[in-house]
Amino acid sequence: MDLLIGTNNAGKIIEISEVLKGLPIQIVSPKHLKMNETPPETGKTFEANAIEKARFYFEKTQLPTVADDSGIIVEALKDELGIHTRRWGAGPQATDSEWIAHFLERMKEEENKRAAFVCVLAYVNPLGVTYTFEGRCEGIITPTLEADYLPGLPISACFRPEGHSRVFSALTIEQKNSTSHRGRATHLLAEHLRTSF
Repeated sequence: MDLLIGTNNAGKIIEISEVLKGLPIQIVSPKHLKMNETPPETGKTFEANAIEKARFYFEKTQLPTVADDSGIIVEALKDELGIHTRRWGAGPQATDSEWIAHFLERMKEEENKRAAFVCVLAYVNPLGVTYTFEGRCEGIITPTLEADYLPGLPISACFRPEGHSRVFSALTIEQKNSTSHRGRATHLLAEHLRTSF
């Protein structure tokens, strides 16, 4: 079965694909399909945005589709990030390095470094039925970047998950996918797919 991962974020495609390895699916992306249109994100929750994205790609391609909406909730910044994470601060057009530099500068002012990553995956199956899967990971923001990061995932270099001494992007992909918000959501998706073939 072809499965479209409805994102142009290369880092997300790598992480989701890794968890789904071994399943009888062929991963495709909007780039493979030469799709330039991007879905709207008008929802007020991670779940609403994930569903909106997944249904957008499914309706355009008629391929089973998974789409993610994720972000970070930083205690000290109240509701500033969350579903607005990539559009916050330096803005959606900023490069990864510009965005993360702005974020770390802003965090210097805050004593409370506690944060949680949240991810909701929406999956539209071949019949057009939608399912959602949620993952969450608690941790702290480090003062500086402590590792390199995958394209599109700059916060992973300054987020240290609970129970680990290293930031997300310093973990192996197996360690990260067993711990991270997106990894946890994708493992739930994988279990669902295993029972549906």
